[in-house]
Amino acid sequence: MIRLVLADDHEVIRAGIKILLTQDPELSVVVEAADGVQAYDAVVREKPDIILMDISMPPGESGLIACEKIGRECPETKIIVLTMFAEPEYLFKTLRLGASGYLPKTSTSEELLSAIHAVYEGGTYIHPKMAASLTKQLFAAESGDEENPHRLLTKRESEIFTLLIKGFTNKQISEQMYLSVKTVEAHRSKIYGKMGFKCRADLMAYAIEHKLLEV
Repeated sequence: MIRLVLADDHEVIRAGIKILLTQDPELSVVVEAADGVQAYDAVVREKPDIILMDISMPPGESGLIACEKIGRECPETKIIVLTMFAEPEYLFKTLRLGASGYLPKTSTSEELLSAIHAVYEGGTYIHPKMAASLTKQLFAAESGDEENPHRLLTKRESEIFTLLIKGFTNKQISEQMYLSVKTVEAHRSKIYGKMGFKCRADLMAYAIEHKLLEV
């Protein structure tokens, strides 16, 4: 069972999302929150697998503040931002703060459920409208580009690196590239070692910093 906290300042929206989530028997909303303070307290108390959280929750503490606190102090709880804000700067900000998913509230129920399962399995989910693809010239030479660590990756590592940024899980990468999961994990470890990453959040922050995502 995937245990969730649902944080949104609008009770009607929380009720609607909660009904939507009942479509999946593997999901359970353990508690609801109306602002960032309640969201943080709920995560500390309930230790859920995932929190679905809005960014703007006036008049209480914002989701951005809660995202930072949860990402720093409760890393075992994955954060999925569900918001009306579609601006790239909010996407970048929340990923830097530790979010593993970002969806607009216009997303379909299928997209939301897919995001929850992808994040629960250790992946990252960014709505296609906000991150439709990586730059076509992800590894194209740019001024000073040879100084960037990703230029040190082998061709196979570069392919896996691209899929990791897109949010693919190890299993999904193995299926797409016809490799075993263990082989993918080995490549990922080499990528992380070469680039100094400790977790997926480091990878996403690097992609954002080096403008490897098209939004």
